[in-house]
Amino acid sequence: MKFRCLYLVLIVFTLFGCQSRQQLPSRITLGVVSFGEDEQLEEKYGELKTYLESELNSIVELEPAYNERQAVAQINDKGWDLVFASPGLAAIASQKSAYIPILPLEGGLNNRSIFVVAQESSFQNLSDLNGQSVALGQPGSATGYYFPLLNLYGLTLSNIRLAATPKQALQWLAQGEVVAAAMSLEQYNRYRATVPENKFRVLYQDDNSVPNGSVLVSNQLPQIEQEGLLRILTSAPPMISASVGYIANGEVPNYQELIGVIDKVTPITDNIQQQPAILYEEEVKN
Repeated sequence: MKFRCLYLVLIVFTLFGCQSRQQLPSRITLGVVSFGEDEQLEEKYGELKTYLESELNSIVELEPAYNERQAVAQINDKGWDLVFASPGLAAIASQKSAYIPILPLEGGLNNRSIFVVAQESSFQNLSDLNGQSVALGQPGSATGYYFPLLNLYGLTLSNIRLAATPKQALQWLAQGEVVAAAMSLEQYNRYRATVPENKFRVLYQDDNSVPNGSVLVSNQLPQIEQEGLLRILTSAPPMISASVGYIANGEVPNYQELIGVIDKVTPITDNIQQQPAILYEEEVKN
């Protein structure tokens, strides 16, 4: 009788385990911005990918987007199941495309938006940029696009160039094609050494607190699959969560203030391609 009961228990657990596996996706796409550094990205997310495939018993495809503009297109098309998103992308994904933030990414003060100029530049404050050529990041970037537009609101620039990557923005600055470039403090610290024999300094650092990015799941996944991904990510070995920069059991950021910034600057985004670029809403004359 005891052996029979034990046998029945094993059958129940086996069936439950199979059912739980079937309730997880057979294939998921993991989206992240690469800035063209696909090899480093494969190395960075390799252990996470292997871990997810083992726990999910499914195929995990790492799908990098070159920059934030491409990432926004993927998010709008619901092309990714799981997204490691910077603050701007996370805000857009959660508010505009119904992605669900499940875990925060690391960030803190390194998320602050800054303007960088050449070391020998005579510019001392943002108003000195009036009438000048400036590099911004791509739409979708909180620190390279939305907050910089808020900081420059009211100015008229001779030209605005949208850099595909922070590295390209620094290269334009080093070559004298622009007089200032906007990006995050973290991106500046990471990429300034990639532009040799050129020295830069921070002209301005935004005081606004930028929320951390997030790991998000698509709302097109069934709820039980969303919960399964959260459980697996939360239970991952600390070395895996640390390597890709998410905080297990952390509090999901609130993006309402950032969405407010995006909404405020959206009316002037059409002016960016104009020369000069008027960064304020002109009054309509009767």
